[in-house]
This record gives sequence, structure tokens and C-alpha cells, in this order.
Amino acid sequence: MKRILLASTDTRSPRVVTEAFAPDCKVDTAATRDHLQDRLTKREYDFIMVDIGFLDILPEKTVPDYRKDLQCYWRNNPNAEIIVLTPPERIRDAVFVVKAGAGNYLTYPLNKDELLFVIESLYESLKVQSELDHFRDEAMVGDICRLTEMNSPAMRKVHEKIKLVAGTNTTVLLNGETGTGKGVIARTIHSYSPRAQEPFIGVHCGAIPETLIESEFFGHEKGSFTGAVRRKLGKFELAAKGTIFLDEISTISPSTQIKLLQVLQDKVFQRVGGERDIRLEARIIAASNVDLKPLSDQGAFRTDLYYRLNVFPIDIPPLRERSEDIPLLVDHFLKRLNRLHIKEIHGVHPAVSHALTNYDWPGNVRELENIIERAFLLETSHVLTPESMPQEMFEGLGQGVTFALDITQPLAEVRRMALDNVERSYLKALLEKYQGRIKLSATHIGITPRQLHNLMIRHGLRKEEFKRSGGASTTRAH
Repeated sequence: MKRILLASTDTRSPRVVTEAFAPDCKVDTAATRDHLQDRLTKREYDFIMVDIGFLDILPEKTVPDYRKDLQCYWRNNPNAEIIVLTPPERIRDAVFVVKAGAGNYLTYPLNKDELLFVIESLYESLKVQSELDHFRDEAMVGDICRLTEMNSPAMRKVHEKIKLVAGTNTTVLLNGETGTGKGVIARTIHSYSPRAQEPFIGVHCGAIPETLIESEFFGHEKGSFTGAVRRKLGKFELAAKGTIFLDEISTISPSTQIKLLQVLQDKVFQRVGGERDIRLEARIIAASNVDLKPLSDQGAFRTDLYYRLNVFPIDIPPLRERSEDIPLLVDHFLKRLNRLHIKEIHGVHPAVSHALTNYDWPGNVRELENIIERAFLLETSHVLTPESMPQEMFEGLGQGVTFALDITQPLAEVRRMALDNVERSYLKALLEKYQGRIKLSATHIGITPRQLHNLMIRHGLRKEEFKRSGGASTTRAH
């Protein structure tokens, strides 16, 4: 069900909006700014319709100023579409807000047909974005690029498997290290399937206490145990005809394994304390960050349950095995962060790009996202520089880098000198590899030949010095 927040002092608008979308939408209203802010902190909305009078419109404001004003709406609702409501004479002001990031505007008095058209058109784009990129109901990797845009052969292979299995009812087992995006893959399978309009219910098996897991899975009846003061529907029942995603399936106990196996075999289950059979209609997708086959061979995981789950396995490669995808992921994360914060960072320094590509990424995509977000907040320039990144990422990448520390200098000056030293050594190694060929070198690190030429001038490097003796460098001391 879509949720709409209508913030307006117009007394007729709530009735028009409610009539236009009932019963498929839940409409909340706010008649004052304080009420609006209170609503925004307590719930998440798909659409926020806000009167232009609630915005501080001033003649001297620019588009970046209006973008800053919109941050309070996106802070707790990062995926919401904002629709500005305006009287006809203030359309020009509304256009500026749309340029700043609002989805569209509507004029008073609100018209039911116009409402339907604008909301539904925005909803379609929001739905695609939500299904493939933004899984805000999951605490996995946050935002991630569409699989079809990935550069690595390994992820393209994963995408091909998704397309093959999505349209079926087959049980899928996702195998991959922590942080590789198993939850994202599960949601993508759901969004590609005929069940896309049905619920997607995720369950982190390792986060549920053993005493409560049966109730979480299958629900319970009132009075079935101490504390069961009312009937509760379980995840399998809530999933209905949609998809249930069982993450970290290897963590469930032997007794839970038996119950789950029986449900998968019989396609029915009962609430705890209940007697009525409930039909299992949801599609099962399970995930594990450890290989279940050795566990089953050792008796730590039921072999019959393993084979029930492992009907269609998909192995998700770790990030270190698909470094081709890192630039695309970084660009994606930066675009999201630019929208959520009043900042404009649109690229990375060549030394950072090199470090990102050569880092081992034990935390995979989740670690990459966290590092980019931290660097984004620390960065003071328009590109991510080594100064804002964890320094351990550069360990081992600067062989041949020599830099004498001078503790009489201010810390900022020492950092600048260290960065210059690393950057110069990086450029030397690059030019040695490509024997002074500017175009190839620039392409390799993702900058233009002119940008590389300017960096070489800054560090006193000449391409001719790298064409001697098969590319050996005889550059003068810096």
C-alpha cells in the first residue's frame, strides 16, 4: 500500500486526494509545519505533497538553496517523491523547487485526474528504482547498481541466472560472503518474477532468538505461551503469495531445521498453539555466507533440508573478484549521497581509484559503501582524495615512496606533502607501465589526457623520461 503525506492548509485537498487513491493508499495530513515535521520523523512515505507556503521561497534563493530546503523531507524519507502544491500565480516558484529535486508540482484546486496521472507516473519510476536499487526495508547494502549495468563477467553471469529462475516457483539458494548483496539479489529475483506485486518478506535467521524463531516464522495464537497476549501472524503467512527470504539460513537450530523441512515438504504450516493448517504459497529464497554442503556432510546441517533449499544455487562473487564493478558502485553511492547531503562530489582522485581497485574488500560491497559514505562526509573538495580515505587502504601501494616526516610542520602541511609524494610516485609507476603513453595512461586511471598532462607538469614529470630502456624512469628528484 502506498503512503502519502499531504501537507496543506487547503481544506478541500484532503478529500480530493483521499477519493483519488482510496483504498490503495493511506493518506496522512499535516496542516502546520510543526505537524509536518512530526509526521516525517514518525513514518516513511512514498509521496510527500507539500504546499509551497510551507517552503521558504525568497527572490534571492538559488536552486542549491531550495535543494537544501528539501533535505529535511528526505532525511527520514530518502526515497520519497516530493510534489509541490501551488496556486497558479506561483508556478514559477514551484518550477525552481522541481529543479532542486522535487518530482513535480500541481496547482490548486487539486484535480483528481491530474493527481492520478502525476502520482502514478512518479510511482512507476519509484517502483523500478525501489525494486532494483533501493531496498529500504532491508539492512543490507543500502543502494546498489542495477545488475544489468555491472561490468564484470561474474555479475553478468549472476544476472543471467536470475532471469532464468525469476519466472518460476523454484526455491533458490544464494551463496556468498557477508556483504556481497545476497539480499539485493533476492529482492531482484522477486521484482523480476510474476510475484512482484506481492509482499517480499525478509527474515534474518541469525538475529532471532531460538525461543522465538518458530513464532517469527509461523506466528502464534493468543495464549499459546507466556507473553502471547494476542494473535500474531508469522513471516510465512505475511509473505502470502509473494516471496520469503531466509537470510543466514545456516544459523537455525536442528529443531528449527526439522520444522522448516516439514513445511517445505508438506506446503502447510500451523501457528504456534493453533490447529488450522495454513497453506504455504510464498516462494522460498534462502541465503548463506558459509557453504552448506560441508556443514551437511559434517552433520551440522540436515542433508535433506540442504537439498530442499539447493534446487537452484546462485554463487555471488566477492568484490575482490570483480574489481571492474567498483567504479560503477562508487559513482552510484556518490549520486545517492549528493542527493541526501548538501554537497557536490562527483569523482575520485586517481590515487583513490587505484587503492579502491587493489584493496582486498573483506566486507565486500557493504564495506565499500560505508567507506565511501565516511569519505564523503570528511571530504572538503569536489573529488574523494586519499586524505579522506582510511590510510590502511594505501599500505603496500606506495613501494618506492619516500617521505621524511618533519614534526616541526603543521599537520595539514605534512598531509599535503605526503599526498603529493604518493601522487607523484603513483604517476611514475603508471607512466612506467605504459612507457610514457599519455592516452593509455589517462584511460587506465579514468581521467582525460589533458588532466594527466597537468598532473605531470605539477610533479615535474616528462613522458620522454619513461620511454628509455623499455620504460625505466630517470626522473629527477622532487
